[in-house]
Amino acid sequence: MLCGKAAAAAAARLGGAATTVIQSRVLSGFPTAPRYSQPATHVTDSCPWCSAPRDPGPTCPRCGAIYAKAEAIKAHGRAASAANEMPADVETVDAAGFVPADEHDDEWRAVSDPAYELKCCIAAIPVMLLIAMLFHASGLGASLQRIFLTMPVHELGHAVTAWFCGFSAIPTLWKTLIPEERGFVVPLALFAGLAFMIVRAHATSQAALMYAGIALVLLQLIGTFGIKHETTQVLIAFGGDGAGMIIATLLMGSFFFGKRTQLYKGSVRWGLVAIGAASFVDIFATWVSARKDDQNVPYGTTGDMASDAMLLVDNHGWSMSLLISRYFWLGVCCLLALALVYAWGVWRAHAEVESREALQKKREWERRRQEAR
Repeated sequence: MLCGKAAAAAAARLGGAATTVIQSRVLSGFPTAPRYSQPATHVTDSCPWCSAPRDPGPTCPRCGAIYAKAEAIKAHGRAASAANEMPADVETVDAAGFVPADEHDDEWRAVSDPAYELKCCIAAIPVMLLIAMLFHASGLGASLQRIFLTMPVHELGHAVTAWFCGFSAIPTLWKTLIPEERGFVVPLALFAGLAFMIVRAHATSQAALMYAGIALVLLQLIGTFGIKHETTQVLIAFGGDGAGMIIATLLMGSFFFGKRTQLYKGSVRWGLVAIGAASFVDIFATWVSARKDDQNVPYGTTGDMASDAMLLVDNHGWSMSLLISRYFWLGVCCLLALALVYAWGVWRAHAEVESREALQKKREWERRRQEAR
């Protein structure tokens, strides 16, 4: 009996000693089982990318940005630090027409309100063309339109045509300075700029821009090395109104592109579409009216300089009907190209609205399903 009590007391003393040793080792930094904790992140009530109200899910329903990555970019300038904070079971949204933001660098991520953007895409070009026609219908408005908007585009048309034919042209407000012979510096600079555009477009996977750059390089090579000097003079004279209408069409069409550039962020696109609409209406209206009465053709001299129409008719042997027909049908082709770009731009904006709405509905359904569990 005494032996049993003595044994129990000894065991108690040993147990207490063991406990003391373990506690002392823990307090002194003895390695224990690892403990995991969630990295601390600064969570706000709004999306760090577009400032929309924060959604319970991992991504923003408005801009598609992943919250963790966006916070890391805002804090550290890069998203690598957020890689370990992302949950392993992030849902991949398969809503119709929606491309996850981390899989494709879609420029529409810069658009915070696609519904408003759709309205702008629908109204911008028709409204600007209507305003330009109203200005053209008035005497003073037509004069201001031609002096401040049409003439710079017209002279730029001469200059661009000359550049692609190998001449070092300098456009001014009323005249484009073009040397007698082909140059070297400006054509080389144009080629370098187009080559950079092709390389940049290839690096950013912009196939359409890359193919456009290749086509322009081929056009420059043909104009510089494949066309005789006399033919270049015809093209440069025709390029005032001809290339001017093409440039005006490009200015209007640029409204639907560049969501990540200052065209969209700085509202530059509104100024470009206004200039393009005003200059196109002024130029094209001249040749529309000339089809009814050839007295409306700008044939004559201005400041002791022959007009483009006079040069083409008197110096290069064009008939008046051929001159009018070529300008008119070039304008029609520009309108058809603009209509195609307009239709695509409106369709793309509408598809984005539907995609965002489908994503939002899917998230609401998922949230309700989780609440019902």
